[in-house]
Amino acid sequence: MASRLAALLLLSLVCFQLAAAQVPVDCCLSVSVKRLVSKNLVSYTIQEAGKGCDISATVFINNKNMKLCVAHPDQDKWVQKLIRVLEKRAQQ
Repeated sequence: MASRLAALLLLSLVCFQLAAAQVPVDCCLSVSVKRLVSKNLVSYTIQEAGKGCDISATVFINNKNMKLCVAHPDQDKWVQKLIRVLEKRAQQ
């Protein structure tokens, strides 16, 4: 009886771990080359390739809560400038 209970607990743990590993990650699949206007942007995140996503990108969130994918800041100076503007705005 104890071995059945142990086997059931082990099976439950394995199933739980497999289900937890299948959590979807919201990733940019491509990036736009269109430059964005800072007045419409409210925040950003950096997406790194290999950390659940296929490509590196900068994800800007606009005032309509839309996610806009552009190049990683290491790849484009204008992206770096937008990030600085948003960080400065957040400090005020």
